[in-house]
Amino acid sequence: MGLNPDQLREFDEQGYVFLPNCFSDEEVAVLRSEAEGIYRSDREQVWRESSGAPRTAFAAHTYNEAFRLLGSHPRLVEPLMQLFGEPVYMHQFKINAKAPFDGEVWQWHQDYGTWARDDGMPEPRAMNIAVFLDEVMAINGPLMFIPKSHKKGVLAAGHDLKTTSYPLWTLDNETITQLAEDGGIVAPTGKPGSVLMFHGNLVHASPSNITPYPRKIVYLTLCAVSNHITKFTRPEWIAHRDFTPIEPVADDALLQFARSHKVAAEQVSAQRQAHHMPSCA
Repeated sequence: MGLNPDQLREFDEQGYVFLPNCFSDEEVAVLRSEAEGIYRSDREQVWRESSGAPRTAFAAHTYNEAFRLLGSHPRLVEPLMQLFGEPVYMHQFKINAKAPFDGEVWQWHQDYGTWARDDGMPEPRAMNIAVFLDEVMAINGPLMFIPKSHKKGVLAAGHDLKTTSYPLWTLDNETITQLAEDGGIVAPTGKPGSVLMFHGNLVHASPSNITPYPRKIVYLTLCAVSNHITKFTRPEWIAHRDFTPIEPVADDALLQFARSHKVAAEQVSAQRQAHHMPSCA
């Protein structure tokens, strides 16, 4: 799978490309179920809001089979190999939640600014791929972009350690105001299974979620292998140190896992029901 000429042109001009219906309902259903199980766990990789609601779960591809398959999926990996002209590795993997009523803000920032400052990534030859696990609406804390802001390079930022539970290199109000005057602000929305690919320097944020509707998004940060990080100040499960090129799995690998997972769950349910059925005298 690759991006067509129109998509490549849109990515170059706007800094992002939106791909609706990239994953099927079956594929998304198993990912959503697995994500909810991870959020209920006590893993150190799961960060929480001040309310205790899940905020993000890191490195799920290293301990969960469904997310391992997603992290190696050709629909996500091959377009980046196309863009970078070489193999890619997983720099970061996270499942971000915007819990109903409790999902907090992600401040305005550039991802590459963090990768450069904290991880020593040489160039912005890495980018995020966002996979929607819930419907992303205008009201439940959507991801917001400032189109064309990726062409401004790395902008001055301050290290915000107070606003939320997760420290972030953020941009000030004056910078955002000027960028918005030039490029406006958009908030792509779509059904579960939709995918967003966006440049590492594209300025983005997301507001809090005060609705009853959850908003879970998986983010894969794929980096050109030759552009791997050179500083190791963050935990390995946040900024990975395995620079092995990703070998894409079969296109139907996640779908086959979803179907086998569904069959296994149905068998367990049937066994439980049989175990509790009253015996005939």
